[in-house]
Amino acid sequence: MLATPGPLPSAAVEDLYAFEVKQDGQRAMIYLPGDGTIRVRARGGTDITAAYPELYPLAECFGARPVVLDGEIVALDEEGRSDFERLQQRMGLAGSPAKAARIAVRVPAHLMLFDIVHLGIRLLTRLPYAERRGLLENLGLAGPAWSTPAAVTGHGAQAWEMVRDAGLEGLIAKRLTSRYEPGMRSKNWVKIKVHRIADVVIGGWAPGPGRLTGLSGAVLVGERRNGLLHYAGSVGTGWSQAERTRLAELLQAAAIDTCPFTQIPPVAGARWVLPQLVGEVRYTSRTHAGRLRHPSWHRLRPDLEPDNLT
Repeated sequence: MLATPGPLPSAAVEDLYAFEVKQDGQRAMIYLPGDGTIRVRARGGTDITAAYPELYPLAECFGARPVVLDGEIVALDEEGRSDFERLQQRMGLAGSPAKAARIAVRVPAHLMLFDIVHLGIRLLTRLPYAERRGLLENLGLAGPAWSTPAAVTGHGAQAWEMVRDAGLEGLIAKRLTSRYEPGMRSKNWVKIKVHRIADVVIGGWAPGPGRLTGLSGAVLVGERRNGLLHYAGSVGTGWSQAERTRLAELLQAAAIDTCPFTQIPPVAGARWVLPQLVGEVRYTSRTHAGRLRHPSWHRLRPDLEPDNLT
């Protein structure tokens, strides 16, 4: 069951929802058939069990009782926040169990459990979320590589402020009465991301495909540090067609032959421009290298001077 992007439920209806921290990791279904084995499948159905050997002991928690759990596999940073860039070192290793075990020592994974869809002989998908959540919490699943993070009913604004101030990715609001809808992107689960704002300098662009040929499919942006323009990422969403056309005119007028960034971005077909246009972009987080994650265009900032940004 997948969440639909949307706004935070209003104060008038927030008591109809439970709020969970949105984890930034790899979604997984955990199958425990009750014979001492475990099967971990990714969102697309791929068997990724061997990539996460630290989850094997979870099978010992249930004895002969079959269980199917839903959760997110994450790698935590020094402050206990899920870090997708860190987790990427663990992904794709299901075919290399020995390598997965070696990297697990250096980059441990942790399973955040948030739902249960099968327990014993009972299929639980028709039960309301609140009842499923109660069953999950009653299992007391807390181990060296797995846990059941808290969910809070109501108090959405306070929960939002908490995740924003803690630098977390966002919230999932789940309607208390909702059934579990396998494979569906349901409006009963609402994904509310924290979006941060950055002022950036445009240093280049990459042409778009098809009907966008000649227009910017993405702009290449940077941030000034110590007088130098450091590449911060590629922004390819957020424009209207009129904004894209206007921006293309400005970029054509500012064309130059040399890259203005301290290092040439790894973008095929990049075109360079004088670093004089300032834009405002939304993003969710940053990589360890300072690149913007999930950036989207917000607006040009003609009121800002590119040399005065910090």
